[in-house]
Amino acid sequence: MTASIIGFAAVLVLVMLRMPIAIAMGVVGIVGYSQETSLRAAISMAGRLIIDTAQDYGLSVVPLFILMGLFVNKGGLSRELYRASYAFLGHFKGGLAMATIVACGGFSAICGSSLATAATMSKVAMPQMRKFGYADSLSTASIAAGGTLGILIPPSVILVIYGLLTETSIGKLFLAGVVPGILGILLYLVAVRFTVMRNPDAGPAGHPTDWGEKLASLGGVWAVLLLFFIVIGGLYGVFNFYPLNLTFSPTEAAGMGAAGAFIIAVARGTLSVKDTFEVLIETAHTTAGLFAVLIGAWIFSNFVNLAGLPTALSGLVTQWSVSPMVVIFMILCVYIVLGCVFESLSMLLLTVPIFFPLVTSLGFDPVWFGIIVVVVTEISLITPPVGLNVFVLRGVLGDVSTATIFKGVTPFWVVDIIRLILLVMIPGLALFLPQTM
Repeated sequence: MTASIIGFAAVLVLVMLRMPIAIAMGVVGIVGYSQETSLRAAISMAGRLIIDTAQDYGLSVVPLFILMGLFVNKGGLSRELYRASYAFLGHFKGGLAMATIVACGGFSAICGSSLATAATMSKVAMPQMRKFGYADSLSTASIAAGGTLGILIPPSVILVIYGLLTETSIGKLFLAGVVPGILGILLYLVAVRFTVMRNPDAGPAGHPTDWGEKLASLGGVWAVLLLFFIVIGGLYGVFNFYPLNLTFSPTEAAGMGAAGAFIIAVARGTLSVKDTFEVLIETAHTTAGLFAVLIGAWIFSNFVNLAGLPTALSGLVTQWSVSPMVVIFMILCVYIVLGCVFESLSMLLLTVPIFFPLVTSLGFDPVWFGIIVVVVTEISLITPPVGLNVFVLRGVLGDVSTATIFKGVTPFWVVDIIRLILLVMIPGLALFLPQTM
């Protein structure tokens, strides 16, 4: 156990010294494994993991979902989603911020990336909110918070990585993210309402639209609904009837989603040959980075398991007669603290190999724990001092200070804490849909 704690501390130090998380976990994992066995065994273990990762067909789900999200971005569907959301919500006080959050939720359902959702919606929603005199704090906060939905509402790359790390059903994880994602949207709308009640000038009402315009705006979101239906419906067995008899695996669903997003982008005339090559190159770069992090995480996980940290933690819990729910709240506190200094993927990959065996040994559902981890990760995306979505917006909107965005986002991470407590106390919110599979 001592060796595991030293290794965990070494990774934290190396990451704080700006070493890439993949290299930090890989180096510490190899050194630690060699101390427990031998250098030859450690190098052999690392080499085997690299080869197995490169040859694992199941991992092809990662680049396919990334490809799908990039094609969706090129297809310009974010504007259609915002237009439809604005038609129904824009005439309320704070309505444009509400429309932004709803559009972010819809875009998340076909994108899977929090950073991409925040960056894309900032270009679509920010000009409109400034046009109607919205405070920069509310405008940027609604985009930053809405962007966090990208890692929860399926298809989510973070959920895919959690599923691969823990060998948990990706299909069940996707279904488990639906209700918490919708709950997140509703609570974010409450946060917007609270903000404009305190300061009505922060979010003036937009122009009202008649029912003709409302219905016309829905015509632009058919592609979003179609893609979501193909991916999630295929996983859920919607097409499992004669003569189709189709039920998708996660990899097949990702492939269908990527192909559908490509066809939609081409049909809308927004995808040139140059754009296609750029999307493919960006997919390759992103996938290579994620695979490097995954390999590093698995190497570190092998060391931690060999050194006996998960077993030791389970023994301590049994020895101290601590309630399983108390253990969960202690783990959540660790995540919230780490979220203040680590970006989301690093935090997930560093901690899941340690906490997952402990949580499952206490009898908790791995699907439920995956959703809890992702919701905590969402909170870390908008909390100071390292809220990655905040810094993405700061880079896109150079004239808005980081302090302004953090000030505006406070009500949103408060309601995120409320959602987290609800999911912990009522597991059925996450497990209802997966249990129907």
